[in-house]
Parts: sequence; C-alpha cells; structure tokens
Amino acid sequence: MSFELAVWYEPKPITREHAGNVFQSLRHGEPHRAEPPPGDRTTPLGDPEAGDPEALPHGAASRPGEPKDAEPHPGVTAFAGRMPGAGWLSPDHVLVSVDLERADEVSAEVFALAAECGLVCYDPQRGLVHNLSPRGVYPTMEMRTGDGMIVVGPDLQLISDALATMSPQNPFTALVVFGEHFVQSSPEISGYELEYKDSVRNRMFRTHVPDLGAVQDAFTEYATGERAFLDRHDWKLV
Repeated sequence: MSFELAVWYEPKPITREHAGNVFQSLRHGEPHRAEPPPGDRTTPLGDPEAGDPEALPHGAASRPGEPKDAEPHPGVTAFAGRMPGAGWLSPDHVLVSVDLERADEVSAEVFALAAECGLVCYDPQRGLVHNLSPRGVYPTMEMRTGDGMIVVGPDLQLISDALATMSPQNPFTALVVFGEHFVQSSPEISGYELEYKDSVRNRMFRTHVPDLGAVQDAFTEYATGERAFLDRHDWKLV
C-alpha cells in the first residue's frame, strides 16, 4: 500500500473540496515516471519528409490552425525534476507515491518543495490541501498532528482544516515555534482541551473549550501573532 501526494499550480488558494475534486478527476489514469512533459518533446515519431502527420513533434500542431498543447507551469516542471519518484498525472499535475513507512519523511520534503516551486499540494489520505497563502507571522512555525504530519509554515486554512480532522486516530494538533511558545489541542468527550505554553518563561496553561470553532479561532490568532484567546478563556496553570 502506498501514500500519495498530488502537486500542481493554482493562481489563488483553493478549498480542500476543490482539491479533492481535481484529484479524483485525474485518477482515471495511472501516472508514469517523471520525464519532460509532452509539449517539450521534439523527437519525430515518423518520417516528416514523407508527409506523415504523426512525424510532427508531440504537442505541435498537426494541421494548420490547430493550437499547440499548453506547456505546464514552470514550477510543476521544476518540482518533477527535483523530486525523486515523481510521476505525471497529467501535463500539469504531478503525483508522488511512496511506501507507507516513508510517508512522514517524504511528505515533509514534498510540502517544502511544492511551496518553494509556488505550487499547491493535496494530501488525499487526509483530504487536506496545502496552499501558499495566507500564512502566519512565524516563518519557522511548525504544525504537527497526531497522525504524523509535520508542516513548516502552514497556511491558515490548512491549520483550520487539520484541526477538523482530529479523531482517535489523529489525537492532537499543535503549532510550535521552538524555544518560544506553542499551542496544542486534543479532542475530549464534551469538547476540546486547549493548551498554551510560554517556553521562555516555562509556564504552561490549560483550558477546556466546548466547540471546534473556538479551537480554530485560537490557532489562527496564535499563528498571526495575536493572543486574544488568552483573555477569552479561563486558564489553569499546569
């Protein structure tokens, strides 16, 4: 059994639902190993001097007035060339598939490279999409989940979406700025446990909130450098 991540270009942030629809629409065919996309091939397929239309470079117009195939976004091409094991789902979409035991290790590399290349990344196992923006104010902030996901510099929508996936199989979500502070949450029978730690002062606080929205608001405020959630809830020193 394998773990998959799909990567492509979007001009603006997309929802997890939209990303899931895109991915499902592409799964009718199996990806092949990464290679120059079809529009970049120039090797003749037949004898051009014999007038064979199949001899034209793949992606070129075979008849007058027929448009050429669009080339993929350069970030997609760059990603495919730099990520070992990447394959093409389509000329514009790349798939990375690895064994489950390597999923956590490779996922972190895929998330980082996709962001560097200006691309979104969809995780079909979790039903989550990694957008490029909007992001928080801490460049080194990590999001960590109980099912093994580690993302450096997660976008705000991913944070909220990841919190909604907490379950017995994914028992916590945390945002961490190492050496400074962190916030984390776990589901409880009647709501959610919410914790905040000031690592500089070595002081940790805990509270209980009744609904997911309160947790999502706290995490968004934390990621954007605000601390209104500290005043909004009753905390106990741990």
